[in-house]
Amino acid sequence: MKTRFIHLLLVLSGFLTIPYATAEEIGMVTGSPTGTYIKFGYDIADVARKVGLNIQVKESQGSIDNIDRMDSSENAAFGIVQSDVLGFLARSDKANLKAVANKLRLVFPLYHEEVHLFARKDINRFEDLEGKRVILGVKGSGNWLTAMNLLQLLNVKPSTYIEDLPPPKAITEVLTGKADAMIYVAGKPVELFTNLDKLKSDPEYASLVEQVHFVRLDDPRLLKEYLPAAIAAGDYGWSGNDTPTIAVKALLVSFDFSGKQTPYYRQRCQELATLGRALRDNIDTLKQTGHPKWQEVKLEDNVGIWKLDACSRQSGKIEQGGKPATNRDINRELEQILSKPAPRR
Repeated sequence: MKTRFIHLLLVLSGFLTIPYATAEEIGMVTGSPTGTYIKFGYDIADVARKVGLNIQVKESQGSIDNIDRMDSSENAAFGIVQSDVLGFLARSDKANLKAVANKLRLVFPLYHEEVHLFARKDINRFEDLEGKRVILGVKGSGNWLTAMNLLQLLNVKPSTYIEDLPPPKAITEVLTGKADAMIYVAGKPVELFTNLDKLKSDPEYASLVEQVHFVRLDDPRLLKEYLPAAIAAGDYGWSGNDTPTIAVKALLVSFDFSGKQTPYYRQRCQELATLGRALRDNIDTLKQTGHPKWQEVKLEDNVGIWKLDACSRQSGKIEQGGKPATNRDINRELEQILSKPAPRR
C-alpha cells in the first residue's frame, strides 16, 4: 500500500527545474510547481528575455507568501497574487498588513482562477462539507485564504481543517478516502487534475477516480464576492461534466516604485517599464503559444480597489533626470478623440 501511495504522488506531481539566479536576474514569485502561476511566470520570462530582462521564476506557497517575500530583502521584485488578497490585507486590524496593502500596485490583470471543489461523491453541495475533513491548502496562502473565506460566507464548519499539504499529496488523500474534499484555486486546466486521466486509464487506479468529482458552486451568496465561472466537461477528460463554479482574478503585482528617486527605486521602476512594454508588445504571441489562460487576459482592465502601477505603464526608456519616459500612443489618443460624439450645436 505504501508503494502504491508513493506511486500516486509521483503520477500527480510535475517536476520543474528552476535555474539559479545570476546577478542580472530579477526574482518573480509565483506558485506551486503544478499550478498555473508558475506556468504564467515562465511565459512572462520568455517574452521579457526578448527585451533584455532576465527573470528568475520562483516557486512559492501562493499569494500571501508572495507578498511577504516581495516585502523582504529577497530578490523578489514582483509576483502573482489573487485579487481577494488586497481586501483581506486592508481589512486586517494589524497596522503592518494595512501598510503593505497600501504599497501594492496592479501591474497587469491576468486571468480568472477557478475554484475547484474536488470531493468524494457523497458531497454534492458546499454545505455538505459540514462535519467533513476538508483540505484548505498551505496556511497563509491565497488558496487557504479563499477557502476560509468561502467557509465563513456560507457558515460551514468542517470537522477537520487540513492544512499545509502539497497539492499532489492533498489530491491523493481525497482519492484514497483519507480526506473528504479539497478546495483548490487555480486557472483551469490544472495539471494536477488533468493527470487524473492517467489514473483513470490505469486498471489499478480507475476505481479511485470513479469515487470523486467536482462539486458545483453557484450559491448566490458566493457571487457577492466572486465571479461566476464554470469547469467544462472538456477541461478534464476524466470528469465528463459541466460544473458551475466561482473564480477570483490572478494579478501580476509589485510595490509602488514610482515615488522615491533613489537608485534602487529608479532601477525597479525601469525594470517594470521594460516588463510592461514586453507584455504589451507580445500579448498576441502569448495568446497563441502560451498557457491557454492567456486567451482571457485583458491587460488594460481595472480590478476593483486595486491601484494601477505607474512604472509598468511607461515606455521603459530613461530620461536624463532618471524618470521613465512616458510612452504616448498618439494613434490611440487620436482614435479616442475622434470616437467621442460631437457636441450638439
